[in-house]
Amino acid sequence: MDKISNLIIKMKNASMMGHESIVDSHSKLKENILNVLKKAGYIEDFKVLKGDGVKKRIRVYLKYDESGKPRLTDVKRVSKPSKRIYMGYKDLLPVKYGYGIMVISTPMGVVSDKDARNNKVGGEVLFKIW
Repeated sequence: MDKISNLIIKMKNASMMGHESIVDSHSKLKENILNVLKKAGYIEDFKVLKGDGVKKRIRVYLKYDESGKPRLTDVKRVSKPSKRIYMGYKDLLPVKYGYGIMVISTPMGVVSDKDARNNKVGGEVLFKIW
């Protein structure tokens, strides 16, 4: 199973239905991805919840504008477990004419495409969001 795809699709479906938050399993990668999405304004916040035993969960609070429209409208997974996609910083083009972002796993950590271009670092393109 692809845990990143599950997370972003859960967020997309819940925001389309108007839900306040979602709960998913915890991992450091997911936590780093959510930090990038929070910084870019696609989610309100997230919180790591203690679970039973060693299992942790993450609660993600979704973001909406004043009229109630979800901030996150669509996502597209680029790099999959069966086919990894890597790009250099020169190949990173804006998503939806600058209205979206790409989330990239780089040697500096998980960053948005704008940060990757500014820091001149490439890596694995995880997904696009707008």
